[in-house]
Amino acid sequence: MEDLRLRGMTVTMTMFTVTPTDSLSLKPNLLSSLSSLDSFQCGGSSKIMVPVNIRIQTGKFCQHALTIRNEVPQNADFPRQYSRKEKKPFPVPILELRRAARERLKKMKNQPRKPMSAPKNGLLVKNLIPTAYNVYNARITLINNLKKLLRVVPVHACGWCSEIHVGPVGHPFKSCKGTQANLRKGLHEWTNAHVEDILIPIEAYHLYDRLGKRIPHEERFSIPRIPAVVELCIQAGVELPEFPAKRRRKPIIRIGRKEFIDADESDLPDKIPEKPVKPLLAEIPDSEIVAPVDKEEIVSLAEETLQAWEHMRRGSKRLMRMYHVRVCGYCPEIHVGPRGHKAQNCGAHKHQQRNGQHGWQSAVLDDLIPPRFVWHVPDVNGPPLERELRNFYGQAPAVVEMCIQAGAALPEQYKSTMRLDVGIPSTIKEAEMVV
Repeated sequence: MEDLRLRGMTVTMTMFTVTPTDSLSLKPNLLSSLSSLDSFQCGGSSKIMVPVNIRIQTGKFCQHALTIRNEVPQNADFPRQYSRKEKKPFPVPILELRRAARERLKKMKNQPRKPMSAPKNGLLVKNLIPTAYNVYNARITLINNLKKLLRVVPVHACGWCSEIHVGPVGHPFKSCKGTQANLRKGLHEWTNAHVEDILIPIEAYHLYDRLGKRIPHEERFSIPRIPAVVELCIQAGVELPEFPAKRRRKPIIRIGRKEFIDADESDLPDKIPEKPVKPLLAEIPDSEIVAPVDKEEIVSLAEETLQAWEHMRRGSKRLMRMYHVRVCGYCPEIHVGPRGHKAQNCGAHKHQQRNGQHGWQSAVLDDLIPPRFVWHVPDVNGPPLERELRNFYGQAPAVVEMCIQAGAALPEQYKSTMRLDVGIPSTIKEAEMVV
């Protein structure tokens, strides 16, 4: 039997192997128009139940099952926007975390303690070092390509709030929440956007020793802050001379629950500076940016930008499985390390009750690399978006929307929120008739 499940349609197919010596008999008065077995092997989108008596040798019977599932939904809701007064949910519910901790303690009971594995023992995960270099280079490639695409793809940013729009003109929706938005009745005042408007700059403290003591509040200004993705790559093995990091060659020795000492490395030979696994790219200054000239170059640049975006997100997600990244549950503060810092600089809702301390929890990929969803323009050369047809438009990350308008192919995972299969009414009167 073969079950083909394609968006609400189930096709059941049966495959048999019949030799000339085999016999086939059908009961009379049932589908007399069918003269052979081939006429009802594939029933289309329906199932035909026919009583059949088949005599086939056991060794010649062939049965094969195949199931195809579409993991991408046809339509999906837009990402939820949490208010400033609302705490972010935990990636894993706290009850499941406690249940898993109890089960882990039961398994460890009366069992010898196993040695810690990297990176908990202070060493690097060797097979993730090339991934860290790929993520770092993908980020640089993405920034350089976005600077070039901004010369040919119009992107608008509101002068009062953080909203942006990719398209020839800004959208007419009254969604501005900036200063004096009530005087403008929620309308945006569009200006030219920059790369920082598309890729939200998320910074984190640079740690020389990721297993060292937590950063106190008094040292919050003496420690440099760098992009969080770069800090994740440094802790995963990328060597940057301007941001050195401690590299151990022997595992640490635990002397307590939160205390450890470094192993003696005096018996090891002197460490020789190694060449980087891959050459590191550098950002191009704005004065040296050259815009693409022809259509083919624009499409090629858009495809490369989209691939860099996917490689950066996919590689960062793989690094986050081994190297801990923390996020504050009340504000966008990110910390790359096993434990969050102690800087009391949280200014979210009711931060006075917490004395400015952050509520650290495990971060997800969208906390490290915010996708920055924007409205999808169905036809760039067509009429602009209309305020009354807002419920019929979809959304996509700003980088993806820029690449699509530049001519790149649309990835499958973003189709569910873009509502490509939703018909947009041609007039407002037609939209009012939609139930």
